[in-house]
Amino acid sequence: MDAALADLDALRLTTTAAPGEEFLAAGAPWFFTLFGRDSIWAARLLLPVTTGIAASTLRVLAGLQGRESVDSTAEQPGKIMHELRPGVLEIPGEDVSLPPLYYGTIDATPLWVCLLHDAWRAGMPDDDVLALLPALEAALVWMRDFGDSDGDGYLEYVDTTGHGLANQGWKDSGDSIQWNDGSLADGPIALCEVQGYAYEAAVHGADLLEAFGGEGAAQWREWAAALRARFNDDFWIDDAAGGYPAVALDSAKQRVDSVTSNIGHLLATGILDDERASAVAARLVTPQLSSGFGLRTLSTAAGGFWPLSYHGGSVWTHDTAIVISGLASAGFGAEAASLSRGLLDAAEGFAFRMPELHSGDAAADIASPVPYPAACRPQAWSAAAAIAVHAALAV
Repeated sequence: MDAALADLDALRLTTTAAPGEEFLAAGAPWFFTLFGRDSIWAARLLLPVTTGIAASTLRVLAGLQGRESVDSTAEQPGKIMHELRPGVLEIPGEDVSLPPLYYGTIDATPLWVCLLHDAWRAGMPDDDVLALLPALEAALVWMRDFGDSDGDGYLEYVDTTGHGLANQGWKDSGDSIQWNDGSLADGPIALCEVQGYAYEAAVHGADLLEAFGGEGAAQWREWAAALRARFNDDFWIDDAAGGYPAVALDSAKQRVDSVTSNIGHLLATGILDDERASAVAARLVTPQLSSGFGLRTLSTAAGGFWPLSYHGGSVWTHDTAIVISGLASAGFGAEAASLSRGLLDAAEGFAFRMPELHSGDAAADIASPVPYPAACRPQAWSAAAAIAVHAALAV
């Protein structure tokens, strides 16, 4: 906790446009700037300590919320941005060129709504919440009118620029969404966890609208109920171990069948029924996903698994922490404790300063986790994970 809070203190930033509004930079050295998803998750994981960072992060992102449709930047009305930089970001060898203000993210917008709700429940002043009601309403409309680009009821993404991010969930590397045989899924991609975030955002957005005199709460509850029913039909894959959600639906609406950590993000959202939540909880602590040093991003049974793949077998601290929080909130205390012990064992190997990610090698085979060579350290959501895990274990 001491190391985490020190790292978070060092990662505080403001923009020149809003010098009084602090947020947490995603990580040093590669992502030392405002990221919609990363800064939201870091603030959300930190809520047991303070709502202040959450409130200012929400305001900064609302100030940059999309106003119009611009293909070159992926901006759309109501959309929350992905990243902010002083100039164009070129990624050599990957044909990626991102504009200074880039909106290529599918999950930051529903997560913004989730953070607003959770910060309000944690004690964010009512006046601060009320001031963000227009941004809330715009974010909800984006989910329905823009996030669902083909009208199938799911939020999906595809890069239309030819030089943006091919994948726009939190696993945003080019090879992160794979079939179990290791081949890549074709977009547009509808990620499983994003549907969970959208469901949660619609339900809790309705709660906020009701509490603060907004309109449309019933409409968003109906939208959420329809999404939940569709999701449990369309994403579920049955197998001998009790089944699991597909990581995504591909362009043909086929279930992408690799087993990933993404499914653990669903537990806290409420989108799964009880029986399926139990099946997911049981699978998360199997040796194929739990390395003993945290949760692997991809099962060892997958054709594309490699323990030092960025999103295809490595362990991300924040990812494991989100799943631990979800397990605890859904009543799976033993599973939450098991994954927590793994993270604590990993922390010893990093002098309790958790990096962005580490290898997915089994703890049974190595004395301490293998570092990922280019990992950010400190990383905001990795540091904030300590606070979230502590809170989850206290439930």
